[in-house]
Amino acid sequence: METSQGPGISYILSLIGGLIVLLYGFMSLVMFALYGPYWGGIGGWMSGMMGSYHEFMGIYGGSTELFAVLSVISLVCGILIIVGASMLRAHPKEHAMWGTVIIVFSAISFVGMGGFFIGAVLGIIGGAFAISYRPRTAKT
Repeated sequence: METSQGPGISYILSLIGGLIVLLYGFMSLVMFALYGPYWGGIGGWMSGMMGSYHEFMGIYGGSTELFAVLSVISLVCGILIIVGASMLRAHPKEHAMWGTVIIVFSAISFVGMGGFFIGAVLGIIGGAFAISYRPRTAKT
């Protein structure tokens, strides 16, 4: 689906992926702001005889500050993926540069779960399509 304005499918996939990553980062930050004090620690609502549930989960275990940092990383990556997709739409001749930006920040967003991993995967696919985009030649 190449439009006259450039790589259309790349733009759509990257934009959707960036919105999912941004939404996940925002939701995570809101959850941290509302429920952060209750996660982990002695007497937290997820604690019990066997310790915190989040300690069992691995990377999110026990540290609410880490959860906040990962939420901010997701939020920033989502914003930058959306900016990359918008610039891809506005400047289709620079498709390789903006595709690279989209792929890099989609990969970084995996650190903060990448919008349930779906957003990061859509961003990587959209960025790959942007890099491989070849403009149509005029038929005469």
